[in-house]
Amino acid sequence: MPAAAAEMPDPNWRPEGWDSHHPDGLAPHDQLTGWLTDGDLAIVRAQLPLVYVNAIPVRVDQAGDVLEMGFLLRMTPEGLTRAIVAGRVKYHERVRDALLRHIENDLGPYALPQIPAAPQPFTVAEYFPTPGITPFFDPRQHAVALCYIVPVTGDCHPRQDAIQIDWVTPEAALTPAIQDGFFGGAGSLVKQAIAHLGRLT
Repeated sequence: MPAAAAEMPDPNWRPEGWDSHHPDGLAPHDQLTGWLTDGDLAIVRAQLPLVYVNAIPVRVDQAGDVLEMGFLLRMTPEGLTRAIVAGRVKYHERVRDALLRHIENDLGPYALPQIPAAPQPFTVAEYFPTPGITPFFDPRQHAVALCYIVPVTGDCHPRQDAIQIDWVTPEAALTPAIQDGFFGGAGSLVKQAIAHLGRLT
């Protein structure tokens, strides 16, 4: 049975940075931005899952025990909401570099995140544009997110659309007052992080 026309990829589509004169069709890596145009991103989102990183910044004591977890406060049409650090991994970008980039974007250049030598996610979150498949929902896309708990030792200041960074204890992060402010499954992800820390009671 032939595929519907809407399911067929555009044979003339090329990614941003495409160079027909280059042997492999792409410009050298130092000439690629790693970003897609809005139109290209819409095409990719409609056909492929994207790779993301999620990061929960934490403050730790000298023994390495988590004292506080940091969440981004944003004003949305639904009111004041909480979010975690999150974003796409760019083409030709290491996961650790993506973590550093997004933490700096959201917490500022002086957050001083401590990425371990061999970063391991505490879980992998699967976001779907259809609610109910997993606890994680993103109406824009299907995405697979590697999720990390990242200690920060510097000064954190909200950037982009966040108005404040809310630091709470892991126990407080489990309360309805905090959990009700999360959307798209972020509250469930925070619970998994707390369980990974051995603080889920």
